[in-house]
Amino acid sequence: MNKNILNLISTIVLAFIFSFFMPWWSVMLAAFLAALLFSLKGSPVFFMPFLAIFLFWMGYALLLSSDNDFTLAKKIAVLLPLGGNPYILILVTAIVGGLAAGVSGVFAKQCAELVKKE
Repeated sequence: MNKNILNLISTIVLAFIFSFFMPWWSVMLAAFLAALLFSLKGSPVFFMPFLAIFLFWMGYALLLSSDNDFTLAKKIAVLLPLGGNPYILILVTAIVGGLAAGVSGVFAKQCAELVKKE
């Protein structure tokens, strides 16, 4: 299997497992560990963890919000300048999580390169 797909799947699985007992930043730890396990080269170092957590958080937020007709998401979307649209709030949430994971993936790659050179 392609390393990109393995990195994507392992990031999602680790983020899912960590989400049961760790705070929101556990997605960064999941991306970091997946990037160490399945080393990538070039732009996929950022984009695979980004895509993995983007999809994970978007799906998880949609699942949780659909159970209560997006009540909380609508109220928070009113507080933020999103026009009260819960779907835009979920999109913004997924982008923020994806950015955190992407940066963490790049950091893992840089740490691996640093250790390898010494």
